[in-house]
Amino acid sequence: MNMSELLSKEDFEKKLKDMGSMYHIHHPFHVRMYEGSCTKEEIQGWVANRFYYQCAIPIKDAAIMSNNPPIEDRRKWVDRILDHDSVGGGIEAWLDLGVAVGLKKEDLESHKFVLPAVKFAVDAYVNFARRSPWKEAAMSSLTEMFAPQIHQQRLDTWPKNYPWIEQNGLRYFQKRLSEARRDVQHGLSMTLVEFDTVELQNRACEILQFKLDILWTMCDALYLAYELKRPPYFNIKDCNATRKITCN
Repeated sequence: MNMSELLSKEDFEKKLKDMGSMYHIHHPFHVRMYEGSCTKEEIQGWVANRFYYQCAIPIKDAAIMSNNPPIEDRRKWVDRILDHDSVGGGIEAWLDLGVAVGLKKEDLESHKFVLPAVKFAVDAYVNFARRSPWKEAAMSSLTEMFAPQIHQQRLDTWPKNYPWIEQNGLRYFQKRLSEARRDVQHGLSMTLVEFDTVELQNRACEILQFKLDILWTMCDALYLAYELKRPPYFNIKDCNATRKITCN
């Protein structure tokens, strides 16, 4: 529901943070992952599909920078690109996670297991960043407010629930704990200052909801393909487009 009155910065921040109730940590697929109920195929499917999203993050951030934010914001935003694209950064850490769960790097890099709905959702996010004013695109990253919880959850539960996963593969989650908190400080402070009318505050909530929808839709695709065993074209005989993962 749209707001009819301008919120104070404190109330606006609370409004945004309350939207974390729709973060994908609450999706049934993620709940099963947290509880230790996912199969090896489901974990591998999640890692493979999520890698497509990981690869899109620095592209999304470069698109935001291309829309000419002030130099102070560009200097801060470039750190996000380096976090993922640098040697030893997030992309490499996610590839290590893929190997740790039994996937081949070349299969991850080819995106051969990526489901169509995941690809459409991620591409929609990148296109939003390319086409939107930089402030709108930047604040769409505020789902980072909720990310440390989900990273810590994996660090706390995966070693016990999935002992077959090599521990060095969890490095991505460890490094993102501090990076996400740093990024939130910048993105949230910018949002609270720049979105300073009723219309802009409502627009900010719409954008954050859009990003939450992206992440939830990705989980829907995984749930359908790996838990319900209904991948794309599952009912078409001899179809080669099922993107089935064979566990090692």
